[in-house]
Amino acid sequence: MHEKVRFGGRGPIVAAMGPFIRVVAILCSALVLLAFAFFATDEMGRGSQNQQNALNAELTSTKELPPVAPSPEQEAMRERANGKFREAIEDANDVLLGPFAGVVESSDNTWVKHGVPALLGLLLYGLCLGMLARMLPKHREHGADWRAAA
Repeated sequence: MHEKVRFGGRGPIVAAMGPFIRVVAILCSALVLLAFAFFATDEMGRGSQNQQNALNAELTSTKELPPVAPSPEQEAMRERANGKFREAIEDANDVLLGPFAGVVESSDNTWVKHGVPALLGLLLYGLCLGMLARMLPKHREHGADWRAAA
């Protein structure tokens, strides 16, 4: 009766986008998780050092952490302090989490300033892109109807 209408033969390219979007989602999520792990280890080390300082001198010295979306001056300081691999991860994380940095500007807690954007990034890049990749049509090797005998 009715034929399927294909608009400009877009079927194969749409089917090929699913695996590509899935890889992008995994890479973005891995970058966000790795950058948050770097932050967490730095913060734990800083907390341990603060405890030692408080016990020794009854003073705490808190070194200010750069924000999720640092200014150019803060970026230059971070580049001098970190290695090339870590700086590449941090730069990618800045780009990925930049849209979420404004959500927690008013918070004074460093865990909130880094954790909430990381969680929002994981939801967007991991969950939403993963769901989009699953919803795209998949390439099928056979052209037969599923009800027909093989």
